Amino acid sequence: MSDWHIGVIGGSGLYEPGALEDAQEIPIESPFGEPSGPVTTGTISGVKFTFIARHGAGHMLSPGHVNYRANIDVLKRAGVTDVVAISAIGSLKEELEPGHFVAVDQLIDRTAGRERSFFGEGIVAHVPLADPVCARLSGLAETAARKAGATIHKGGTYVAIEGPQFSTRAESHLYRQWGADVIGMTAMPEARLAREAELPYALVGMVTDYDCWRDPEGDVDVTDILKVMGANADKARAMLAQLAAALPKKRKASPIDTILDTSIITPRDKWSTAATLRLDAVARRLVNLFPDAKE
Repeated sequence: MSDWHIGVIGGSGLYEPGALEDAQEIPIESPFGEPSGPVTTGTISGVKFTFIARHGAGHMLSPGHVNYRANIDVLKRAGVTDVVAISAIGSLKEELEPGHFVAVDQLIDRTAGRERSFFGEGIVAHVPLADPVCARLSGLAETAARKAGATIHKGGTYVAIEGPQFSTRAESHLYRQWGADVIGMTAMPEARLAREAELPYALVGMVTDYDCWRDPEGDVDVTDILKVMGANADKARAMLAQLAAALPKKRKASPIDTILDTSIITPRDKWSTAATLRLDAVARRLVNLFPDAKE
């Protein structure tokens, strides 16, 4: 068995019956509230995979109502080592056509009102986020997508908006002026939280539309988005199978695995018991090292 354990955040259609060997659905509780649903865990080509549907079964949660903290927390509790996020995105560039995939490498956060950190009450941490995507994992996912027959673009800046409405035309033009390549509603704070949980994170976006910047075309149409997503589902599943087959047997350590060593600013003798209990998965290494926290 490989020592990789890949967490996948995406739609429930990514793990149809038969795609996973020894598949089990496991409910996992989180001190950060209710996750989007239970996780489904199993193996692909000897690699352990754990899936969670970001929007819940039946797509019942809008982007602003997803409990991103709980979702990352339960993946960490399940023993995940790395996270691959798969999501629908709009294109802000002509060459990024609907049906194409993009291995995102940068993010602009325009969300508001979402819980952005596991830390802050009892233990304060400031993780570096200059490069929010793990280059190693993203490269492996990009290669896997290409082998699966997808047209995939290496790199791209994703602007995360609050939603649930799509952009105005003026906003769409503004994001293009900023240099953004694609647009979506879920990568933030997901990527921030994965970094705090010491989980390397890769984001593969499936282009479904051109947003609304291409004058004089009309607005984004959900019906068209669903058609493109349906057409790409098989390639997304094939990408994960290719990824499993290509992963090195031995997972070399990543600097992200220990990012909290130089990110927590609160002195160890000041860590509160309540905070250490909340962070028993996210900061498992450090919490286990220092069990005698203060009330």
